[in-house]
Amino acid sequence: MTDSLTVPMYQHRTVLLDEAVDALNLAGARADGIYIDGTFGRGGHSRLLLSRLGPQGRLIAFDKDPQAIATASHIDDPRFAIVHDSFATMHDALAARGIPRVDGILLDLGISSPQVDDASRGFSFRNDGPLDMRMDTTRGMSAAEWIASAEQLQLEKVIRDYGEERYAFQIAKAIVARRAVEPISGTRQLAAIVASAVKGREKGKDPATRTFQAIRIFINKELEDLEAGLTAAYGMLAPGARMSVISFHSLEDRMVKQFLASKAKVEQPDRRLPIRAVDLPQPEMRLIDKIKPSDTEVQENPRARSAVLRVAERLGTAA
Repeated sequence: MTDSLTVPMYQHRTVLLDEAVDALNLAGARADGIYIDGTFGRGGHSRLLLSRLGPQGRLIAFDKDPQAIATASHIDDPRFAIVHDSFATMHDALAARGIPRVDGILLDLGISSPQVDDASRGFSFRNDGPLDMRMDTTRGMSAAEWIASAEQLQLEKVIRDYGEERYAFQIAKAIVARRAVEPISGTRQLAAIVASAVKGREKGKDPATRTFQAIRIFINKELEDLEAGLTAAYGMLAPGARMSVISFHSLEDRMVKQFLASKAKVEQPDRRLPIRAVDLPQPEMRLIDKIKPSDTEVQENPRARSAVLRVAERLGTAA
């Protein structure tokens, strides 16, 4: 088993690398600004950002994964700092550094290829491994521990809501029945239980895919972190600063889309009211772009096929 603090030699291809960094618009004086990479991963976006930063620029990255932190420790650049925590904590982390505003934020959601490919992490059923699924292996409950203790109704709700799985009831029931006989501690073991409960198979997709996604999202509080992180990110953006967010499944993308849309939209007052144009409500953000990987990128990296990059810019004046 790979030790949690050892950096494994798995390859990671950063999705929408140039597009996400280009969207932050590090041109001219903006190159000497302060930027956040909320999901360091294996450092693809961070390294490109550092190559674009000016001598006075700063980059602060976040990640929950100890292996990502170990990788980041090899970046010898005084402009760079890494925080071992979720990007949801960015407000407090930057406040502690005396940073009230930043000039751009990049979030690359989901899990990285090294996490998927390393069987010891338990994110995938392709190779058998311990049912862990924690992004931060130094804290929190593993997937195996949760499955052993969760009530059937909670199992069903998580699998249905976070996996969008129509057979959630049958899967939860099968899990409860099996754990009464033996502990469920391996990825292939769980995948087999799910396969036995799923009556219909989606073409080209393993029947356990949605259940593994659901449990991973729940264990790591991914949607809660995303909601808190988007709010914190918006609050820290300086006027003219941009946010680039890459999502990989519909639950994430829906949250990002709705959040950005809510900031870009304003309620228009009754036209019959005597309100001056200068007093009309103004949008807080401007939607810049929605980008998907090119056919070439998807061919070279099939894991990019579901990615969506959304970009928005903060308007107005500093609070």
